[in-house]
Amino acid sequence: MKQKPLLSFWQIWNMSFGFVGIQFGFALQGGYVSSIFQTLGSSKDDIPLFWIVAPLTGLLVQPIIGYFSDRTWSETFGRRRPYFLIGAILSCLALCLMPNSPTAWFAVGMLCLLDASMNISMEPFRAFVADKLPDEQRTYGFIVQTLIIGVGTWVASQLPLFMQKIGFSDQAAPGIVPDAIKYAFYVGAVVFMSSILWTIFTTKEYPPEDMAAFEREKAQSKGLGHVFSEIFGSIGAMPKIMWQLGIVQFFSWFAFFTMWNFATIALAEHVLGGVEGAANYDGLKIQAGAYMGTYGIVSTVFALLMTLVSSKITINRRLLHLVSLVIGGIGFISMYFIQSPAMIHFSYACIGVAWASILSMPYAMLSSAVPPQKMGIYMGLFNAFICIPQIVAAAGGINFAYKTVFGADIINTMLLAGTSLIIGGLCTLLVDETTESR
Repeated sequence: MKQKPLLSFWQIWNMSFGFVGIQFGFALQGGYVSSIFQTLGSSKDDIPLFWIVAPLTGLLVQPIIGYFSDRTWSETFGRRRPYFLIGAILSCLALCLMPNSPTAWFAVGMLCLLDASMNISMEPFRAFVADKLPDEQRTYGFIVQTLIIGVGTWVASQLPLFMQKIGFSDQAAPGIVPDAIKYAFYVGAVVFMSSILWTIFTTKEYPPEDMAAFEREKAQSKGLGHVFSEIFGSIGAMPKIMWQLGIVQFFSWFAFFTMWNFATIALAEHVLGGVEGAANYDGLKIQAGAYMGTYGIVSTVFALLMTLVSSKITINRRLLHLVSLVIGGIGFISMYFIQSPAMIHFSYACIGVAWASILSMPYAMLSSAVPPQKMGIYMGLFNAFICIPQIVAAAGGINFAYKTVFGADIINTMLLAGTSLIIGGLCTLLVDETTESR
Protein backbone atom coordinates (compact mmCIF):
# COMPACT_ATOMS: atom_id res chain seq x y z
CA MET A 1 0.00 0.00 0.00
CA LYS A 2 1.37 3.40 -0.98
CA GLN A 3 2.28 5.57 2.02
CA LYS A 4 0.25 8.78 2.18
CA PRO A 5 2.25 11.97 2.79
CA LEU A 6 1.99 13.84 6.07
CA LEU A 7 -0.15 16.96 5.74
CA SER A 8 0.39 20.35 7.36
CA PHE A 9 -2.03 21.88 9.83
CA TRP A 10 -3.43 24.24 7.17
CA GLN A 11 -3.93 21.43 4.67
CA ILE A 12 -5.92 19.52 7.30
CA TRP A 13 -7.76 22.75 8.19
CA ASN A 14 -8.78 23.34 4.56
CA MET A 15 -10.01 19.79 4.04
CA SER A 16 -12.13 20.04 7.20
CA PHE A 17 -13.35 23.63 6.79
CA GLY A 18 -16.66 22.55 5.26
CA PHE A 19 -17.61 21.36 8.72
CA VAL A 20 -18.09 25.00 9.73
CA GLY A 21 -21.17 25.15 7.51
CA ILE A 22 -22.39 21.69 8.45
CA GLN A 23 -22.16 22.62 12.10
CA PHE A 24 -23.98 25.89 11.46
CA GLY A 25 -26.84 23.74 10.24
CA PHE A 26 -26.70 21.34 13.17
CA ALA A 27 -26.34 24.13 15.78
CA LEU A 28 -29.31 26.09 14.43
CA GLN A 29 -31.28 22.86 14.22
CA GLY A 30 -30.36 21.77 17.74
CA GLY A 31 -30.78 25.19 19.34
CA TYR A 32 -33.92 26.52 17.69
CA VAL A 33 -36.00 23.88 15.89
CA SER A 34 -37.78 22.86 19.11
CA SER A 35 -38.58 26.53 19.64
CA ILE A 36 -40.01 26.69 16.10
CA PHE A 37 -42.18 23.65 16.79
CA GLN A 38 -43.43 25.28 19.98
CA THR A 39 -44.13 28.57 18.15
CA LEU A 40 -46.20 26.63 15.60
CA GLY A 41 -48.41 25.19 18.33
CA SER A 42 -46.71 21.94 19.38
CA SER A 43 -46.83 20.79 23.00
CA LYS A 44 -43.61 19.94 24.81
CA ASP A 45 -44.53 16.25 24.86
CA ASP A 46 -44.94 16.25 21.07
CA ILE A 47 -41.49 17.69 20.37
CA PRO A 48 -39.42 14.48 20.73
CA LEU A 49 -41.84 12.64 18.43
CA PHE A 50 -41.45 15.35 15.78
CA TRP A 51 -37.68 15.04 16.12
CA ILE A 52 -37.75 11.32 15.30
CA VAL A 53 -37.53 12.11 11.57
CA ALA A 54 -33.97 13.38 12.04
CA PRO A 55 -32.34 10.13 13.27
CA LEU A 56 -34.56 8.03 11.00
CA THR A 57 -33.29 9.86 7.92
CA GLY A 58 -29.73 9.65 9.22
CA LEU A 59 -30.04 5.91 9.79
CA LEU A 60 -31.12 5.43 6.18
CA VAL A 61 -28.99 8.04 4.42
CA GLN A 62 -25.58 7.62 6.02
CA PRO A 63 -24.71 4.01 5.06
CA ILE A 64 -26.16 4.49 1.56
CA ILE A 65 -24.12 7.65 0.98
CA GLY A 66 -21.07 5.89 2.42
CA TYR A 67 -21.61 2.98 0.03
CA PHE A 68 -21.91 5.20 -3.05
CA SER A 69 -19.07 7.53 -2.09
CA ASP A 70 -16.77 4.49 -1.75
CA ARG A 71 -17.62 3.69 -5.40
CA THR A 72 -17.41 7.21 -6.82
CA TRP A 73 -14.41 8.60 -8.64
CA SER A 74 -14.03 11.54 -11.00
CA GLU A 75 -10.74 13.11 -12.08
CA THR A 76 -12.42 16.51 -11.79
CA PHE A 77 -14.65 16.15 -8.73
CA GLY A 78 -13.03 13.32 -6.77
CA ARG A 79 -14.77 10.79 -4.52
CA ARG A 80 -16.29 12.54 -1.53
CA ARG A 81 -16.56 16.16 -2.77
CA PRO A 82 -19.61 15.65 -5.05
CA TYR A 83 -21.58 14.58 -1.98
CA PHE A 84 -20.38 17.62 -0.02
CA LEU A 85 -21.86 19.88 -2.71
CA ILE A 86 -25.17 18.03 -3.23
CA GLY A 87 -25.80 17.98 0.52
CA ALA A 88 -24.96 21.68 0.83
CA ILE A 89 -27.41 22.73 -1.87
CA LEU A 90 -30.27 20.78 -0.29
CA SER A 91 -29.35 21.92 3.22
CA CYS A 92 -29.43 25.58 2.19
CA LEU A 93 -32.92 25.10 0.78
CA ALA A 94 -34.13 23.53 4.02
CA LEU A 95 -32.50 26.23 6.19
CA CYS A 96 -34.35 28.93 4.26
CA LEU A 97 -37.71 27.16 4.36
CA MET A 98 -37.66 25.90 7.97
CA PRO A 99 -38.31 29.23 9.77
CA ASN A 100 -41.06 30.06 7.26
CA SER A 101 -43.01 26.88 7.96
CA PRO A 102 -46.78 27.53 8.02
CA THR A 103 -47.51 24.51 10.26
CA ALA A 104 -45.66 22.21 12.65
CA TRP A 105 -45.97 19.30 10.22
CA PHE A 106 -44.40 21.37 7.43
CA ALA A 107 -41.53 22.12 9.84
CA VAL A 108 -41.20 18.37 10.49
CA GLY A 109 -40.82 17.87 6.74
CA MET A 110 -38.14 20.55 6.61
CA LEU A 111 -36.35 18.92 9.54
CA CYS A 112 -36.37 15.65 7.60
CA LEU A 113 -34.94 17.38 4.50
CA LEU A 114 -32.38 19.33 6.53
CA ASP A 115 -31.09 16.34 8.47
CA ALA A 116 -30.92 14.10 5.39
CA SER A 117 -29.10 16.81 3.44
CA MET A 118 -26.60 17.55 6.20
CA ASN A 119 -25.88 13.83 6.46
CA ILE A 120 -25.21 13.70 2.71
CA SER A 121 -22.48 16.30 3.27
CA MET A 122 -21.26 15.13 6.67
CA GLU A 123 -20.92 11.36 6.28
CA PRO A 124 -18.24 11.55 3.54
CA PHE A 125 -16.27 14.06 5.64
CA ARG A 126 -15.50 11.36 8.20
CA ALA A 127 -14.20 9.07 5.45
CA PHE A 128 -12.39 12.03 3.87
CA VAL A 129 -10.05 12.31 6.86
CA ALA A 130 -9.15 8.62 6.64
CA ASP A 131 -8.77 8.90 2.83
CA LYS A 132 -6.33 11.77 3.02
CA LEU A 133 -4.28 11.17 6.16
CA PRO A 134 -1.75 8.47 7.04
CA ASP A 135 -2.65 6.41 10.06
CA GLU A 136 -0.39 8.34 12.44
CA GLN A 137 -2.16 11.63 11.65
CA ARG A 138 -5.77 10.47 11.93
CA THR A 139 -6.29 11.31 15.60
CA TYR A 140 -4.81 14.73 14.84
CA GLY A 141 -7.08 15.10 11.80
CA PHE A 142 -10.28 14.22 13.65
CA ILE A 143 -9.37 16.63 16.46
CA VAL A 144 -8.79 19.48 13.97
CA GLN A 145 -12.20 18.64 12.51
CA THR A 146 -13.64 18.90 16.02
CA LEU A 147 -11.96 22.28 16.53
CA ILE A 148 -13.69 23.58 13.40
CA ILE A 149 -17.02 22.11 14.51
CA GLY A 150 -16.68 23.95 17.82
CA VAL A 151 -16.18 27.28 16.07
CA GLY A 152 -19.27 26.66 13.95
CA THR A 153 -21.35 25.68 17.00
CA TRP A 154 -20.44 28.82 18.94
CA VAL A 155 -21.02 31.30 16.12
CA ALA A 156 -24.26 29.70 14.92
CA SER A 157 -25.70 29.53 18.45
CA GLN A 158 -25.13 33.27 18.84
CA LEU A 159 -26.71 34.23 15.50
CA PRO A 160 -30.34 34.76 16.61
CA LEU A 161 -29.18 36.88 19.57
CA PHE A 162 -26.87 38.85 17.25
CA MET A 163 -29.74 39.40 14.83
CA GLN A 164 -31.84 40.66 17.72
CA LYS A 165 -29.12 43.12 18.75
CA ILE A 166 -28.76 44.59 15.25
CA GLY A 167 -32.45 45.27 14.99
CA PHE A 168 -34.36 42.13 13.99
CA SER A 169 -37.32 41.50 16.27
CA ASP A 170 -37.45 38.63 18.75
CA GLN A 171 -41.24 38.98 18.88
CA ALA A 172 -43.85 37.92 16.34
CA ALA A 173 -47.55 37.21 16.05
CA PRO A 174 -48.75 33.80 17.33
CA GLY A 175 -47.74 31.03 14.98
CA ILE A 176 -45.01 33.14 13.29
CA VAL A 177 -41.27 32.60 13.85
CA PRO A 178 -39.52 35.85 14.94
CA ASP A 179 -37.32 37.60 12.37
CA ALA A 180 -34.24 37.20 14.59
CA ILE A 181 -34.45 33.44 14.14
CA LYS A 182 -35.46 33.61 10.47
CA TYR A 183 -32.47 35.69 9.43
CA ALA A 184 -30.10 33.56 11.50
CA PHE A 185 -31.19 30.58 9.41
CA TYR A 186 -30.64 32.57 6.20
CA VAL A 187 -27.10 33.49 7.27
CA GLY A 188 -26.54 29.84 8.17
CA ALA A 189 -27.42 28.84 4.61
CA VAL A 190 -24.85 31.27 3.17
CA VAL A 191 -22.11 30.07 5.53
CA PHE A 192 -22.97 26.43 4.81
CA MET A 193 -22.49 26.81 1.08
CA SER A 194 -19.40 29.04 1.35
CA SER A 195 -17.49 26.73 3.67
CA ILE A 196 -18.28 23.63 1.60
CA LEU A 197 -17.04 25.39 -1.54
CA TRP A 198 -13.84 26.35 0.31
CA THR A 199 -13.05 22.70 1.01
CA ILE A 200 -14.00 21.63 -2.52
CA PHE A 201 -11.71 24.18 -4.16
CA THR A 202 -8.74 23.93 -1.78
CA THR A 203 -8.47 20.15 -1.39
CA LYS A 204 -7.74 17.43 -3.90
CA GLU A 205 -8.44 13.73 -3.45
CA TYR A 206 -6.28 10.70 -4.06
CA PRO A 207 -7.51 8.30 -6.78
CA PRO A 208 -8.08 4.61 -5.90
CA GLU A 209 -4.74 2.81 -5.56
CA ASP A 210 -5.78 0.04 -7.97
CA MET A 211 -8.02 1.71 -10.55
CA ALA A 212 -8.66 -1.50 -12.49
CA ALA A 213 -9.86 -3.32 -9.36
CA PHE A 214 -11.92 -0.28 -8.41
CA GLU A 215 -13.68 -0.25 -11.79
CA ARG A 216 -14.34 -4.01 -11.64
CA GLU A 217 -15.91 -3.75 -8.19
CA LYS A 218 -17.94 -0.73 -9.30
CA ALA A 219 -19.26 -2.61 -12.34
CA GLN A 220 -20.23 -5.62 -10.21
CA SER A 221 -22.06 -3.56 -7.58
CA LYS A 222 -24.88 -2.07 -9.60
CA GLY A 223 -28.49 -2.31 -8.51
CA LEU A 224 -30.34 -1.52 -5.30
CA GLY A 225 -30.21 -5.16 -4.22
CA HIS A 226 -26.42 -5.09 -4.18
CA VAL A 227 -26.43 -1.88 -2.16
CA PHE A 228 -28.40 -3.43 0.68
CA SER A 229 -26.57 -6.73 0.37
CA GLU A 230 -23.28 -4.89 0.84
CA ILE A 231 -24.61 -2.88 3.76
CA PHE A 232 -25.97 -5.91 5.61
CA GLY A 233 -22.83 -7.88 4.82
CA SER A 234 -20.73 -5.09 6.29
CA ILE A 235 -22.88 -5.10 9.42
CA GLY A 236 -22.10 -8.78 9.90
CA ALA A 237 -18.38 -8.12 9.44
CA MET A 238 -18.16 -5.10 11.76
CA PRO A 239 -14.91 -4.92 13.74
CA LYS A 240 -15.34 -5.79 17.41
CA ILE A 241 -14.34 -2.29 18.48
CA MET A 242 -17.26 -0.82 16.52
CA TRP A 243 -19.75 -2.72 18.67
CA GLN A 244 -17.88 -1.75 21.84
CA LEU A 245 -17.85 1.92 20.87
CA GLY A 246 -21.48 1.61 19.80
CA ILE A 247 -22.54 1.11 23.42
CA VAL A 248 -20.68 4.25 24.42
CA GLN A 249 -22.22 6.13 21.50
CA PHE A 250 -25.73 5.06 22.50
CA PHE A 251 -25.63 6.75 25.89
CA SER A 252 -23.64 9.74 24.61
CA TRP A 253 -26.05 10.61 21.81
CA PHE A 254 -29.14 9.90 23.91
CA ALA A 255 -27.85 12.64 26.22
CA PHE A 256 -27.17 15.17 23.47
CA PHE A 257 -30.45 14.46 21.70
CA THR A 258 -32.20 15.20 25.00
CA MET A 259 -30.30 18.48 25.18
CA TRP A 260 -31.27 19.51 21.64
CA ASN A 261 -34.91 18.75 22.37
CA PHE A 262 -35.29 20.44 25.72
CA ALA A 263 -32.30 22.47 26.99
CA THR A 264 -33.36 25.78 25.44
CA ILE A 265 -36.93 25.48 26.75
CA ALA A 266 -35.85 24.08 30.15
CA LEU A 267 -33.32 26.85 30.80
CA ALA A 268 -35.65 29.58 29.57
CA GLU A 269 -38.20 28.47 32.16
CA HIS A 270 -36.12 27.09 35.05
CA VAL A 271 -33.31 29.65 35.10
CA LEU A 272 -34.51 32.71 33.15
CA GLY A 273 -38.02 32.65 34.59
CA GLY A 274 -39.91 32.31 31.32
CA VAL A 275 -43.56 31.33 31.23
CA GLU A 276 -45.02 29.73 28.12
CA GLY A 277 -47.40 32.19 26.42
CA ALA A 278 -45.89 35.28 28.06
CA ALA A 279 -44.93 38.24 25.83
CA ASN A 280 -41.20 37.83 26.49
CA TYR A 281 -41.12 34.03 26.14
CA ASP A 282 -39.63 33.95 22.61
CA GLY A 283 -36.94 36.43 23.62
CA LEU A 284 -35.98 34.34 26.64
CA LYS A 285 -35.72 31.22 24.49
CA ILE A 286 -33.37 33.10 22.13
CA GLN A 287 -31.23 34.06 25.15
CA ALA A 288 -31.24 30.47 26.42
CA GLY A 289 -30.31 29.19 22.97
CA ALA A 290 -27.39 31.61 22.78
CA TYR A 291 -25.87 30.10 25.93
CA MET A 292 -25.53 26.88 23.96
CA GLY A 293 -22.68 28.53 22.07
CA THR A 294 -20.53 28.10 25.18
CA TYR A 295 -20.27 24.36 24.64
CA GLY A 296 -19.13 25.08 21.09
CA ILE A 297 -16.37 27.49 22.05
CA VAL A 298 -15.15 25.28 24.91
CA SER A 299 -15.12 22.27 22.59
CA THR A 300 -12.95 24.39 20.25
CA VAL A 301 -10.48 25.25 23.01
CA PHE A 302 -10.39 21.65 24.24
CA ALA A 303 -9.95 20.37 20.69
CA LEU A 304 -7.11 22.86 20.17
CA LEU A 305 -5.45 21.56 23.32
CA MET A 306 -5.90 17.97 22.11
CA THR A 307 -4.49 19.00 18.70
CA LEU A 308 -1.32 20.38 20.27
CA VAL A 309 -0.88 17.38 22.55
CA SER A 310 -1.67 14.70 19.95
CA SER A 311 0.75 16.27 17.46
CA LYS A 312 3.57 15.68 19.96
CA ILE A 313 2.73 12.54 21.92
CA THR A 314 0.51 9.45 21.78
CA ILE A 315 -2.61 9.98 23.88
CA ASN A 316 -4.71 7.37 25.67
CA ARG A 317 -7.90 7.94 23.74
CA ARG A 318 -10.04 5.59 25.81
CA LEU A 319 -9.15 7.24 29.14
CA LEU A 320 -9.53 10.72 27.66
CA HIS A 321 -12.99 9.84 26.35
CA LEU A 322 -14.10 8.38 29.70
CA VAL A 323 -13.07 11.47 31.68
CA SER A 324 -14.54 13.85 29.09
CA LEU A 325 -17.97 12.17 29.12
CA VAL A 326 -18.13 12.20 32.92
CA ILE A 327 -17.30 15.92 32.96
CA GLY A 328 -20.06 16.51 30.41
CA GLY A 329 -22.53 14.54 32.53
CA ILE A 330 -21.72 16.73 35.52
CA GLY A 331 -22.41 19.76 33.33
CA PHE A 332 -25.90 18.55 32.46
CA ILE A 333 -26.75 17.70 36.06
CA SER A 334 -25.51 21.09 37.28
CA MET A 335 -28.25 22.81 35.23
CA TYR A 336 -30.80 21.62 37.78
CA PHE A 337 -28.98 23.49 40.57
CA ILE A 338 -28.25 26.77 38.75
CA GLN A 339 -29.26 29.88 40.71
CA SER A 340 -28.08 32.57 38.29
CA PRO A 341 -27.95 32.76 34.46
CA ALA A 342 -24.17 33.25 34.48
CA MET A 343 -23.74 29.70 35.79
CA ILE A 344 -25.23 28.34 32.58
CA HIS A 345 -21.82 29.00 31.05
CA PHE A 346 -20.23 26.59 33.54
CA SER A 347 -22.72 23.86 32.65
CA TYR A 348 -22.18 24.24 28.93
CA ALA A 349 -18.40 24.47 29.38
CA CYS A 350 -18.42 20.99 30.93
CA ILE A 351 -20.64 19.76 28.11
CA GLY A 352 -18.21 21.26 25.59
CA VAL A 353 -15.42 19.02 26.90
CA ALA A 354 -17.59 15.96 26.26
CA TRP A 355 -18.67 17.24 22.83
CA ALA A 356 -15.06 17.69 21.66
CA SER A 357 -14.27 14.12 22.65
CA ILE A 358 -17.46 12.65 21.14
CA LEU A 359 -16.68 14.21 17.77
CA SER A 360 -13.12 12.92 17.61
CA MET A 361 -12.10 10.04 19.87
CA PRO A 362 -14.58 7.34 18.72
CA TYR A 363 -13.79 8.02 15.04
CA ALA A 364 -10.05 8.07 15.67
CA MET A 365 -10.25 4.76 17.54
CA LEU A 366 -12.37 3.21 14.82
CA SER A 367 -10.53 4.41 11.70
CA SER A 368 -7.50 2.17 12.25
CA ALA A 369 -9.71 -0.93 12.43
CA VAL A 370 -11.62 -0.35 9.16
CA PRO A 371 -10.53 -1.50 5.65
CA PRO A 372 -9.59 1.64 3.62
CA GLN A 373 -11.68 0.59 0.60
CA LYS A 374 -14.78 0.43 2.84
CA MET A 375 -14.11 3.52 4.93
CA GLY A 376 -17.23 5.32 3.69
CA ILE A 377 -19.72 2.54 4.34
CA TYR A 378 -18.27 1.71 7.77
CA MET A 379 -18.30 5.34 8.86
CA GLY A 380 -21.92 5.44 7.70
CA LEU A 381 -22.77 2.29 9.62
CA PHE A 382 -20.99 3.59 12.71
CA ASN A 383 -23.29 6.59 12.63
CA ALA A 384 -26.18 4.15 13.15
CA PHE A 385 -25.00 4.13 16.76
CA ILE A 386 -25.77 7.86 16.73
CA CYS A 387 -29.20 7.49 15.12
CA ILE A 388 -30.55 4.53 17.10
CA PRO A 389 -30.35 6.21 20.55
CA GLN A 390 -32.04 9.29 19.10
CA ILE A 391 -34.85 7.15 17.70
CA VAL A 392 -35.28 5.47 21.09
CA ALA A 393 -35.30 8.88 22.78
CA ALA A 394 -37.78 10.38 20.31
CA ALA A 395 -40.12 7.38 20.37
CA GLY A 396 -40.86 7.95 24.05
CA GLY A 397 -37.57 7.20 25.76
CA ILE A 398 -37.03 10.76 26.98
CA ASN A 399 -40.57 11.39 28.18
CA PHE A 400 -40.84 8.03 29.92
CA ALA A 401 -37.40 8.10 31.53
CA TYR A 402 -37.32 11.62 32.93
CA LYS A 403 -40.91 11.61 34.17
CA THR A 404 -40.59 8.15 35.73
CA VAL A 405 -37.18 8.58 37.34
CA PHE A 406 -36.85 12.31 38.03
CA GLY A 407 -40.33 13.85 37.80
CA ALA A 408 -42.32 15.79 35.21
CA ASP A 409 -40.63 19.22 35.53
CA ILE A 410 -38.98 19.99 32.18
CA ILE A 411 -35.58 20.76 33.79
CA ASN A 412 -35.41 17.11 34.85
CA THR A 413 -34.63 16.23 31.23
CA MET A 414 -31.14 17.60 31.93
CA LEU A 415 -30.76 15.24 34.90
CA LEU A 416 -31.61 12.42 32.52
CA ALA A 417 -29.05 13.68 29.96
CA GLY A 418 -26.32 13.90 32.60
CA THR A 419 -26.99 10.41 33.94
CA SER A 420 -26.93 8.96 30.44
CA LEU A 421 -23.62 10.66 29.58
CA ILE A 422 -21.92 9.41 32.74
CA ILE A 423 -23.09 5.86 31.97
CA GLY A 424 -21.63 6.29 28.48
CA GLY A 425 -18.33 7.34 30.01
CA LEU A 426 -18.19 4.26 32.21
CA CYS A 427 -18.97 2.09 29.19
CA THR A 428 -15.66 3.13 27.60
CA LEU A 429 -14.14 0.59 29.98
CA LEU A 430 -15.65 -2.05 27.68
CA VAL A 431 -13.52 -0.87 24.73
CA ASP A 432 -10.61 -3.21 24.01
CA GLU A 433 -7.45 -1.34 24.96
CA THR A 434 -5.36 -3.23 22.41
CA THR A 435 -7.18 -1.44 19.56
CA GLU A 436 -7.20 2.09 20.92
CA SER A 437 -3.67 3.40 21.08
CA ARG A 438 -2.34 5.11 17.99
